[in-house]
Amino acid sequence: MPKLAESKCDACRPGAVPVTATEERELLEAIPNWSVTQDGNPSRLQRVFSFTNFLKALEFSCRVGDIAEAEDHHPSLLTEWGRVTVTWWTHKIKGLHKNDFIMAAKTDQLYERFVDDH
Repeated sequence: MPKLAESKCDACRPGAVPVTATEERELLEAIPNWSVTQDGNPSRLQRVFSFTNFLKALEFSCRVGDIAEAEDHHPSLLTEWGRVTVTWWTHKIKGLHKNDFIMAAKTDQLYERFVDDH
């Protein structure tokens, strides 16, 4: 399997099959800083990224938006002073699809480059 961050999202339609529990565990190994949350909602991938100020957090949020647009797969973003919470899930299937794990890996890769540049 190619590295998740190098993969492309597949078009996901209603009725697409969510990842199985086994697939979820295997995919999470590739993105160890992410956690699966539910909070009464469908399963979601979530990670909090730390920054030294609001402007850097805001810039990172915008860059996440850029990769989301490029893949046509969009997260929930909460931008606060010094941190950004990114949450991925597939709305159409109300749960987790491989696309969410791909996008989480792309977000990690973006963060690594972002921190190196700032």
